[in-house]
Amino acid sequence: MPTRVHEFAWPDRVVVGTIGLPGARTFYLQVRAGKQIVSIALEKQQSALLAEKIDAILDQLITAEGNPFSVPTGTPVELVDNDPLEAVHEQFRTGAMSLGWDPTTAQVVIEAYPITDDDEDDDESAVGDDANEMLLVRMPVGTARAFAKRTREIVGAGRPTCSICGYPIDPDGHICTLPEV
Repeated sequence: MPTRVHEFAWPDRVVVGTIGLPGARTFYLQVRAGKQIVSIALEKQQSALLAEKIDAILDQLITAEGNPFSVPTGTPVELVDNDPLEAVHEQFRTGAMSLGWDPTTAQVVIEAYPITDDDEDDDESAVGDDANEMLLVRMPVGTARAFAKRTREIVGAGRPTCSICGYPIDPDGHICTLPEV
């Protein structure tokens, strides 16, 4: 079966957002261009790592000798997006992801593939033969910086962490369990 590619070359919006309460949130990567909207489910850790790696790519570009690209060190004010997710219709749950840089268009490139049956059996996130769709997003540096900032804020907006044991504190209480030494 041919792979269905949900491609966004210059999206109007690309954000990570959540649905649900802290401790039971579902994370989504949502992309819109015109009337086309695609939402894919992510793990919290995938979201956090994606933001971290995007910032690393952009920071590396800033310090690269002879860099011809104008990469912002912070989020351009006009690109800040604090709006909630639009209508969410989950396209797929993300397994494997890749992240790259396209110097020909000066864009950060994200590829996301669905979890395959092999992933669920092996508890790994690899692209299998039955991955029949993928998300391909290309975003300019300013948009990428804004995306990373928002994603870090969304990830950090979860349950507070216990200062003693480091585990999340649930709204209905917390029993601190110290690790055995």
